[in-house]
Amino acid sequence: GFNKVQPKVTGRPGYHPSVLLRIYIYGYLNRIQSSRRLEHETHRNVELMWLVGRLTPDFKTIADFRKDNGKAIQSVCREFVLLCRRLDLLTHDMVAVDGSKFKAVNTRDKSFTQAKLKLRIKEVNENIESYLKRLNDSDKQSSNISAVKVEQIKDKIERLKLQVKGLNELGIQIEASPTKQVSLTDPDSRLMKGGQGITVAYNVQSAVDTQHHLIVAHEVTQEPSDRSQLFNMASQAQEIMKTEKLTALADAGYYKGEEILACEEAGITTYLPKPNTSSNKSKGLFVKDDFIFISEDNEYQCPAGERLIFRYDGIEDNKVKHVYWSSNCNQCDIKSKCTSSKQSRRIKRWEHESVLDELSNRLENNYEKMKLRKQTVEHPFGTIKHWMGSTHFQMKRLKNVKTEMSLHVLAYNMKRVMNILGNTGLMDAIRA
Repeated sequence: GFNKVQPKVTGRPGYHPSVLLRIYIYGYLNRIQSSRRLEHETHRNVELMWLVGRLTPDFKTIADFRKDNGKAIQSVCREFVLLCRRLDLLTHDMVAVDGSKFKAVNTRDKSFTQAKLKLRIKEVNENIESYLKRLNDSDKQSSNISAVKVEQIKDKIERLKLQVKGLNELGIQIEASPTKQVSLTDPDSRLMKGGQGITVAYNVQSAVDTQHHLIVAHEVTQEPSDRSQLFNMASQAQEIMKTEKLTALADAGYYKGEEILACEEAGITTYLPKPNTSSNKSKGLFVKDDFIFISEDNEYQCPAGERLIFRYDGIEDNKVKHVYWSSNCNQCDIKSKCTSSKQSRRIKRWEHESVLDELSNRLENNYEKMKLRKQTVEHPFGTIKHWMGSTHFQMKRLKNVKTEMSLHVLAYNMKRVMNILGNTGLMDAIRA
């Protein structure tokens, strides 16, 4: 899938893609991601000189290769994972899934939401009013402000008015955007909350093998949340590992009923904790987990020992939910600990909630899997970010960032296999 593999009949032939791919693989293995630095290394680094036969492409050629061959580079990354499978390094049938925020080539000052834009327009208008007041005061008091200074103030006012006009036009773009935000430098990046606070970033998802800690599947997303990514990543790992039964470990950020159900139907067994999103516990009230579901009677038992019977089916968030309550709730002595409403305490149960109950029981008996998840999937992200340093992606736009992330993953997986098989073992496997 690489461009310029076959040289044209006329003209000077370009660099073969294998040469430029070697440069990038060497660069990402040795924490050199910049095309200008890679060009410099081809002139001074003896290892790289030997690797590419003393060819010295300029930085533009090196950068264009990464930009123009995104799909092919991503295919190389995938092919290496398939090689790992053929070497029986992916036979454990268990992966850990997680996401991490990677900074984009875009500062927070050049990323706008509706609230931030309104605040910015307000600040600029206040500055305009301040300058206008200074001009009015100078006219009334016949102050000693020079004519040059007056002209400078007028120029500032005109520039601020143009800035307000540009911000209003930006507001139209934000309103039309599905995410209600606009980034100016890298339009595909998004404001996200991560370990370093709110940054302009991409959310990188990965599924990592728990035995050899190889990155089986990865994806760069614009979604700030992980909630809709569990089935996506687990199913990709299942396809690559060619297994009908897969175990997927994740944290509470992935807990979503529809995702867990989709995994169950695909033969993927999930282990992840349920997040406590109810505010009742902080108010001293009973939470839903304090009510015991009696499956054979299709009823709930409350902490007071009363039964909440099935009443009707309702639709909430496009999901069918069964509604339960007890007729004896108003006569209960501990109702004040159950609900602050005058009505009976109502419990809603999703039609597929038995899948969530099974998940809860599995995790309760195997909670050490959460420790295994943390040891497995967070290490690759930490390693890659350490290689990158305190910086951001080199490229802009989602399709280019995906290419860059594939190079990071390829380099990480290669180093892992070198540690497992040794350099000679890896070379023999590639040749075979």
